[in-house]
Amino acid sequence: MIVIAHRAIREYSIKQPQAALALEDWYRKTEKADWKTIADVRATFGYADNVGGERFVFNIRGNHYRLVAAIHFRKRTVYVKFIGTHREYESIDVSTIEQF
Repeated sequence: MIVIAHRAIREYSIKQPQAALALEDWYRKTEKADWKTIADVRATFGYADNVGGERFVFNIRGNHYRLVAAIHFRKRTVYVKFIGTHREYESIDVSTIEQF
């Protein structure tokens, strides 16, 4: 998959260094993936939740952080929309968030 916003992952990792390894792991696995369906996403990340349409929420570092991404299966592209703590995630609208 093509992951848009690796820079956002790197910048967030600087602000939250304890999330860095888990975010890079998510990035590497996602980049190597060839997802065609929601089932494919869950085969890679069993804890991924589809929250409507193309939006997915991923638990990062044991659910301490959340990453919201839009996945366009036909384009093989994943757009990172939000990275934040669990608490920050609770205050956003996952269907409209455009953090990056």
